Order: sequence, then C-alpha cells, then structure tokens
Amino acid sequence: MGLFTTLLNTAGSIQVFTRALNTIQNNVTNANTPGFAKQTQTLQAMPFDTANASGGGVQPGPILSSRSEYDEQAVRTQQSLLGESHQKASDLATIEPLFSLTSTTGISTSLSNLFNSFSQLSVNPSDESSRQAVINQAGALAQSFNETANGIGTVASNVQQQTTQAITNINQLTSDLAGLNKAIDASSTVASDPSVDARVHTDLEQLSQYADITALKQSDGTFSIYLGGQTPLVLGDTQFQLQATSVTSQTQILDSQGNDVTEKVQNGQLGALIDENNNVIPSYISDLNTLAQSVADQVNNTLAGGVDNNGNVPSVNLFSYNATTGAAATLAVTSITPDQIAAASAAAPGGNGNALAVAALANAPVLNGASFTEFYGNLGARVGQDMSTAQADQTTQQDLVTQAQNQRQQDEGVSIDEEAAQLIQFQSAYQAAGQMLAVVNSLTQTLMNIIPPQG
Repeated sequence: MGLFTTLLNTAGSIQVFTRALNTIQNNVTNANTPGFAKQTQTLQAMPFDTANASGGGVQPGPILSSRSEYDEQAVRTQQSLLGESHQKASDLATIEPLFSLTSTTGISTSLSNLFNSFSQLSVNPSDESSRQAVINQAGALAQSFNETANGIGTVASNVQQQTTQAITNINQLTSDLAGLNKAIDASSTVASDPSVDARVHTDLEQLSQYADITALKQSDGTFSIYLGGQTPLVLGDTQFQLQATSVTSQTQILDSQGNDVTEKVQNGQLGALIDENNNVIPSYISDLNTLAQSVADQVNNTLAGGVDNNGNVPSVNLFSYNATTGAAATLAVTSITPDQIAAASAAAPGGNGNALAVAALANAPVLNGASFTEFYGNLGARVGQDMSTAQADQTTQQDLVTQAQNQRQQDEGVSIDEEAAQLIQFQSAYQAAGQMLAVVNSLTQTLMNIIPPQG
C-alpha cells in the first residue's frame, strides 16, 4: 500500500499545485481589473493513519477572497462625499464669474456708470447728450442684470438635466446589481466567481458617487442596497427605481411607490444637485432680483419726484421689470426720451436737484443698511466663498478617497511581488512532486520487472 499511496498522494499534490498556480496566474492577470480582490488557494492536509488506510497527502481547500466589506464601505462613503463636493465645485465655478467685481461690463461697474451719468448730468442738466448718456447707462445696467440672471438660469437648467441623468445612471446600476444578485443566487459557481464579485463592487462604487448608499451582503452572497440607509434600491433580484420630479421648481426624488425620499439623499452628485437646485441657486437669484428691483424702484421713485426738461412731472419711468418672472432677468429701459429725464426738482425747474438726488443713491444705505454696490459685493463674495469652500472640500475628499483606496489595496489588492514569490514556491513544489512521481514510477517499473511472469 505504501508505494501505491505515495503514487496517489504525489499525483494529487500535482493537481493541487496546478490549481494554486492557476489562482496565482488569475491574480496577476487581474491585478489592474477594477473591483478585483486577491484570491488565495488554501491547502488542506489529509490525515495520516496507516491503521485506517489514511495515507496523508494534501488536497485543495476553498479559494478565499481577500475582499473586506469594511474597506469597501469606507471607500464608498468617501466617494459619496467626493461626488458631492466635486459637483458643487464644478457648478459654482460656472456661476462665480457671473459675479465678478472687476469686470468692465458687470453689474458692479454698470451701477457705478449709471450713477456717474446722473452726476455728470447735474453739471449741465439741459444737455441732451448727457441725458442720452443716462439712458444708455441704464440700458447697460439692465443688460448686465439680464446676462447674469440668464447665466444663472443656464446653470440651473444644466443642474436639472444632470439630476435627470444621475437618476438614470442610478437606475441602470441598480438594475445591473439586481441581475447580478439573481445570477449569484441561482448558481454557486457564479457566486464564487471573482469576476462577478469584481463587477458587483465596481457597480457599488460607481453608485456611491451619485448618492450615499448602504450595501449589506446577505448569507447567500447577494447584496441588499439602501439609499440613505433606509430606502431600498435592490433587494435580492428586485430593483426599486427612483424618479426625479419638480414641484414649484423644487427637485423631489420619489421612490418606486411615489413617496418623497428627497431628504434621504444627503451626499453624492445627486445630493449636490438637489441642494443647488433647491437652495443655493434660488438664494443667488433671490438676492439678484432684490437688487435689480430695488435699483429700478429707487431710481424710478426719485425721478418721479422731479420734473423733466419741459417742466412736466414725468409720465414715463426709466426702468421696467416683471417681478413675477424675475426683476433681474426682465429689467429693461422704457421708451423714455432724453427730454423726459427728470433732472430738476419740482421746486427748481431747469435745475439739477433731482439728478443730484439720483446720483446720491449710489452710496445710500437703501438695502438692509447697505448701498447697492455693497449689497452686490456681499452677494459676489458669498458666491466666491461657496465656490472656495466646495473646492477645498473637493481637495480634502480626494485625499480621503485616496487614503481609503490605498487601505483597500493593501488589504485586498494583488501584489505582483507577493504573487511572484508564491509562484516560485509552488513551481518548486510542483517540480519536486513531478520528480517524486518519476521516482515512484521508476520504482514501480522496477518492481514489475522483478516479479517473474506467471508460467
């Protein structure tokens, strides 16, 4: 039995070492495959008990994955926060130039030019070119407000489109994950396939960039996925789709039953898009409209208290706007003519009293204790600070993602050096087993030659 047992054990060892070598080869091949976790072929020693005909040897154990769900969730958490900060930094970088305080054509410069034109008119209130200059500068200011409002509107429209696309991408990923769950549940071979496992975790990481998700691995190898830790997105092979809708210009996210789950989305690109559409952008537009309407009302009211070049009370305002649509987007100069500009006060027709009164509005604390320019400067500074904060958050989160990924790579990733060392060990073992097999084969042949043939 000894020689035969040795032969069997040696042949079995060669098969085991072959499987180990195949596992190493698979690790090396997939070292750069997204989501792949290192696999290890375990070995199990067989009992050696001659009394019970147990001849020892080695047999293959289960192939173990180095996957750490703790590391995976840590990466997903940081990816979600990075997705949020990246989205905000990108969108705010588009808005911030609209509020430039140094632009020669921006609102700040146009405001100064308008009030300077009234100051210039006060020098010669009867000069038609000075009166026309007031109208021209009023038109330039209206255009600046229009361009800024339209620019914000373009960003808002892009945010809405990106929200729709983000929901589409989320639904596509959860559909794929539900399909993978079905395949895993149906086949133990699929469940243990490292390529399937890699695909699952790649989908989960991509999903985390759009929203904060929780992924719980079940005993059957499938994953249950929740939005914000509560709203189910995938349970077994069932997908629960999300949809985006707008109610009074506010973005709402609905679950598969039509329930509002917007508050469950706190992070990720979708979280940033919701906050931008529902809070950030409306606050900018609101302040811009407040400024535009206040400038128009203050100038119109002051001019209405004077008399025009003909000594008449003005019958036409300088500015018009639609408060319902938005003062900034609709601010315009009326059909007023130069002689209708009320540069004089009612008490002194032909004078410059009213022109001086309008010019004085430039520094008057007419908006919450601030002048028009100060109010606009505060708004521009807030936009700039929001962008700066988002960019700083993006840099910090990128570092945290890198740290989490490095830790995951250390725990799960394939080290070419380690695989090379193991490859040498198993190749040596394989060669030794092969030599042993050759020796045993030679001994067996020798014994067969010694045994005399039956006569």
